[in-house]
Amino acid sequence: MAELHIIGQIVGASGFPESCLFCKWGVHTGAAWRLLSGLREGQTQVDLPQIGEMAYWSHPIDLHYATKGLQGWPSLHLQVWHQDSFGRSELCGYGYCHVPSSPGHHRISCATWRPLGTWQEQLVQKFIGGGHQLRKPDLIYSGADRYRLNTEAMGTVELELDIILRHFDKYGVNS
Repeated sequence: MAELHIIGQIVGASGFPESCLFCKWGVHTGAAWRLLSGLREGQTQVDLPQIGEMAYWSHPIDLHYATKGLQGWPSLHLQVWHQDSFGRSELCGYGYCHVPSSPGHHRISCATWRPLGTWQEQLVQKFIGGGHQLRKPDLIYSGADRYRLNTEAMGTVELELDIILRHFDKYGVNS
């Protein structure tokens, strides 16, 4: 079986209207992929930037997959959250990006967005707080109904990933 190693980190995030951010992340793959080692999902610590707007997490990612086919290549889905002074968390944005398919070092900027809701829901959010969330979070990586959503752009999440491919040449894939 061909093997894929993903080694790197979620560096941090910038461009969000709130500070005091953390990130929940996960990896989505097709049925042909099997996780040999590493965690399929995780969460960073909360960072409150003192200088500048970049929240630094430097959260490690170390995954090892085996596969029999290329269908369902791994992708990262991200949720950036804001934690207020009372410890309450509200969603700041969703993000989604494919893991690079070429070996080597990659710097990725993942754009994020969040659902807007109706004007009444936006007014309630402004005065009471809270954020709109997707009822089905799998909409992040399955684009079936994503085009119907009313969203607004948020900040970006920076990632650094090193990709190692092993035995893909035996399956007709040149790296």
